[in-house]
Amino acid sequence: MKHDNHTLDAIIVGAGFSGLYQLYCLREKLNHKVKVLEAGGDVGGTWYWNRYPGARCDSESHTYCYYFDKHLLEEWSWSERYPGQAEILRYLNFCAQKLDLKKDIRFNERVTEAEWDANSQLWHVKTQTGQTFIARFLITAVGCLSSANMPDIDGLSDFKGEIYHTGQWPHDTVDFEKKTIVVIGTGSTGIQAIPEIAKYAKKLYVLQRTPNYSVPARNRPLSRDFHSAFIEDIDSWRSKMLESRHGHPWIAPDRQVRKTSAEERYRIMEAAWEHGGLSFRESFDDVLLDEESNNIMSEFIRQKIMSTVHNVKTAKKLLPKDHPFGTKRPPIDTNYFETYNLEHVHLIDVRQNPIASCSSAGIILTDDTKIEADMIVFATGFDAMTGALQKMNIKGRDGLKLAEAWLAGPQTYLGLAVPKFPNMFTITGPGSPSVLTNMPRAIEQHVDWITDLLRHMVQRGYSKVEAREAAANEWTEHVTDVANKTLLPKANHSWYLGANVPGKPRVFMPYVFGLNHYRNHCDFIAVSGYQGFLITE
Repeated sequence: MKHDNHTLDAIIVGAGFSGLYQLYCLREKLNHKVKVLEAGGDVGGTWYWNRYPGARCDSESHTYCYYFDKHLLEEWSWSERYPGQAEILRYLNFCAQKLDLKKDIRFNERVTEAEWDANSQLWHVKTQTGQTFIARFLITAVGCLSSANMPDIDGLSDFKGEIYHTGQWPHDTVDFEKKTIVVIGTGSTGIQAIPEIAKYAKKLYVLQRTPNYSVPARNRPLSRDFHSAFIEDIDSWRSKMLESRHGHPWIAPDRQVRKTSAEERYRIMEAAWEHGGLSFRESFDDVLLDEESNNIMSEFIRQKIMSTVHNVKTAKKLLPKDHPFGTKRPPIDTNYFETYNLEHVHLIDVRQNPIASCSSAGIILTDDTKIEADMIVFATGFDAMTGALQKMNIKGRDGLKLAEAWLAGPQTYLGLAVPKFPNMFTITGPGSPSVLTNMPRAIEQHVDWITDLLRHMVQRGYSKVEAREAAANEWTEHVTDVANKTLLPKANHSWYLGANVPGKPRVFMPYVFGLNHYRNHCDFIAVSGYQGFLITE
């Protein structure tokens, strides 16, 4: 692709799993001149920022990694069934070093504006340091869960103690010893952090709005024998992941909960519970499709909570009843419910008694209850799928802001491209399977597809590509229709719908039909000459 000495072929925003692989592909396969702009001080993306205690992946380690390079798979040996934040960060640094990627990454460069210039047909990207970068293509690799959602609590600035958000955790050690701590939020991050904080805190108050289902992870160390056996069977692991709807190496068997005898389904669920992990939900194939089946599995988990938590009042507060199991992100945990058996841990239902304000000493509830604290930890999640993209102040044709284009909810074609934003791609954007999958599998599919499209353009002398509006409208409608055939939209407070962020449009954002079907559809679009895209010289 033609460029002068000052113009890049592509700018990639973000140096996590997506950005690193996209850099490798464009540089090594297309010989493109590329720079990655990364807000953080090193590679890692999600795993650079999310350093909170207990931060751990919910995909099994030997599947949560790159599969495009066999040498990377052979040379890196995971230590645990579910990798922790520090180990994943070491892994991504290992990959960056092996592939010599860091020389093309600009760290501590947070993008503040990206604007398409129609005359030159180039993207002008500005950063917080005052730098401007110019490129033919803009590829966002900012992650689906990277824009922290901080609640607006009256008087929070008056609090004299320490304040942290799990998604923006400091690199220095946070000391919990002998402190009274408030944790707000019991989603995936809260469920991971609460047991760890409880080990050290003098007193811990958990402020819960929505009780959550959670399945034990059953994490454990992996032996060297495991790694050597895995190396011999890489192709099998890969094919299993590609065949499944979620990018994990297991597929739900052809059986329905409600059509299985009570004795048999209990045996199956009990065995899956003891095995642990996300595969519990895949014990049957109708859990997200049939309300009666979901009720049975949901009740199984509720009974597990009641039998685990000793205090009956506390146990009942922890019972999720306002959404079907699996319709919000399904957490897996290590001793989460057991933590509420500790005398110094107190659960407060803020749906019944909401947070009214904050004082210099702590939290004040609506009934005027005062919770004095040394530290407040917000485990309140993210402005998922769209937040990080909109914060970059991206402007497409005629100065159209992405935030304005998505005022009624995100509209994309395949989750990859947005009408009126030429030469821009969104890796695992809204409208793609993304967060409903084992993310590296979705990421590799997206990056490979984008790379193939750019190769197609190079070979034919094309310089501009844009999603057609009709194609994006049709795809977005399809994403909604598919979601509505499942139970997933029934979770009123799910970030899948943007419901955790005040004022955000309620639109189901991920593509539910499965990564396997999605991949086949994307392949068809490519083979058909990239229908739905306008590609010009």
